[in-house]
Amino acid sequence: MTFDLPLIWAGLIAVAVLLYVVLDGFDLGVGILFPFAKSPGERDVMMNTIAPVWDGNETWLVLGGGGLLAAFPLAYSVLMPALYLPVLLMLAGLILRGVAFEFRFRARNRGRKFWTQMFAGGSILTAVAQGLILGGFIQGVTVESDRFAGGPFDWFTPYTLLVAAGLVAGYALLGSTWLMMKTTDNLHGDARRWTVWGAAGVTALLAAVSVATLVIHPRIAARWGIDLSDGLAVSMPTLAPLLLIPVLGLIGLGVVFVMGRKGSHRWPFAGALLVFLSGYLGLAVGFAPYVVPYAIDYRQAAAPDNALGLMLVGTGIILPLILLYTGWVYYVFRGKIDEEAGYHH
Repeated sequence: MTFDLPLIWAGLIAVAVLLYVVLDGFDLGVGILFPFAKSPGERDVMMNTIAPVWDGNETWLVLGGGGLLAAFPLAYSVLMPALYLPVLLMLAGLILRGVAFEFRFRARNRGRKFWTQMFAGGSILTAVAQGLILGGFIQGVTVESDRFAGGPFDWFTPYTLLVAAGLVAGYALLGSTWLMMKTTDNLHGDARRWTVWGAAGVTALLAAVSVATLVIHPRIAARWGIDLSDGLAVSMPTLAPLLLIPVLGLIGLGVVFVMGRKGSHRWPFAGALLVFLSGYLGLAVGFAPYVVPYAIDYRQAAAPDNALGLMLVGTGIILPLILLYTGWVYYVFRGKIDEEAGYHH
């Protein structure tokens, strides 16, 4: 029995990136919402909702980035020079955020205010940088002879700024729905209001990014069966089965709007997850099987099979342990949290 190792690794990295975006997305969202909290006490509760899980959430970024380097070294060698600056901005944001997280708990008065601002700033910087990386990835990378042949600022365009704004709004929506699920009383009411505003922002920006992607990138439009070169021509056999993906996103937004306005505790978060899943699947349709859009596919970029097989053995042992530990942590800290009592079930 032979395994398609490049395909398995492409799937593993795709799942790791999705898990990172969703899990680290809500705690980045909590940081993005920090400036809107009414009091230091509210910010303490907001931070305490993510304190048990935020370190583990970032593990998936290591698996995604490290997996790309190990399993698809050619793709890594092309993408990193193309996206050096936003990647460095993202890492700076993550470091600033991590330091602020630890120091804020120990600081007093003015220092506490400073680290609060740094936590919010680090979260926003990380989200914007990830949006620029995503936008730069979608719009494609200039490749010649399996090397990056573009400029250092190719990733910086109006399109990537629009994608970055959309991702910040998406993370804020994840953060607000997480807070609806984890908090009580006044903060739950604030989170409910943030959720409705966040859903409105995500709806507008998601529509804008979707239209801009189809207009600016004809290759992606063609994947969806849409030709805009001479008016609007649609191939229904291609488009029809793919319509399930945006429908999934619309259902998610509907759940967020309706259940958010009702003050539901868990359903808005489930709806936000559906929105992100829909967006992720939509991206996959746009550039699969490329790992360097639109020049190098996952088979061309893959490491030799013997290396992939050896790494897969190690991953097969470690990954279930990480998943079990993650599930256990979320189960232990599954309850609500409030300012006085901490977690309760």
